[in-house]
Amino acid sequence: MRMLSNLFITLLIAYVFLVLLVYLMQSRLVYFPDKHLSNTPSALDLDYSSISIPTNDGETLHGWWIPVMEAKGTILLFHGNAGNISHRINYLTMFRKLGYNTLLFDYRGYGQSSGKPSESGTYLDAQAAWRYLTETKGISSEHIVLFGESLGGAVAAWLAAREKPGLLALASAFTSVPGLAAEIYPFLPVRWISQFEYNTLRSLQSVRCPVFIAHSPQDDIVPFHHGRQLFQAAHEPKQFLELEGSHNTGFIFMQPAWKKTLGTFMGDHLSSE
Repeated sequence: MRMLSNLFITLLIAYVFLVLLVYLMQSRLVYFPDKHLSNTPSALDLDYSSISIPTNDGETLHGWWIPVMEAKGTILLFHGNAGNISHRINYLTMFRKLGYNTLLFDYRGYGQSSGKPSESGTYLDAQAAWRYLTETKGISSEHIVLFGESLGGAVAAWLAAREKPGLLALASAFTSVPGLAAEIYPFLPVRWISQFEYNTLRSLQSVRCPVFIAHSPQDDIVPFHHGRQLFQAAHEPKQFLELEGSHNTGFIFMQPAWKKTLGTFMGDHLSSE
């Protein structure tokens, strides 16, 4: 009996230690920044400008501005939680062919941007990028598409709930960090210990612009039902595109159906510049 009791205590201590470790290491489980830029838009023969964007709390964000002639609108792109903007340059070709300017930037702590990533920090970064487009570039808000992939979807939805963009597009986004973490780590009390919210679902309830959501049933990181829940929460007009493949390959940039469906939705619902 004593042996069982000792075993139980040992397992309990180990479990408490694991919970404490996860609590303290959460930031490293959420953000996977890469400081090295492996490529630039010039690799795709795109004309671009390397820009610096100041934030309200003293950080400096690095980004790329890719203009097109007679643009239909402007894409403000929020990437996921890993890598940096150099891993998303294929988006630039897609949006250029669709006829849109693109601003692709790195959150604080990613790529050549200063600082350390945090939830509140990524929101400040989003506001800084928005100001760059609307104030520095003088682009009207109704001509801007907020496009977010994965974690970037939560940031884009947060911004869309507070500003008035022309359109919001989410690819492989989750409902919230606690909601996703509870499925990934069902053996941990993540809803109690989570220091992050990134509540895309709650933000969507306040978004009044057209919403486009794409998700794959084969997504191996963010389950398909997250995309469906987000779509149900969004207000009309809205559209859902079912992708194919894993989390990192589902939205193949130049796949005809993906490009055509998104392009048509933006063309139908975004005000022309």
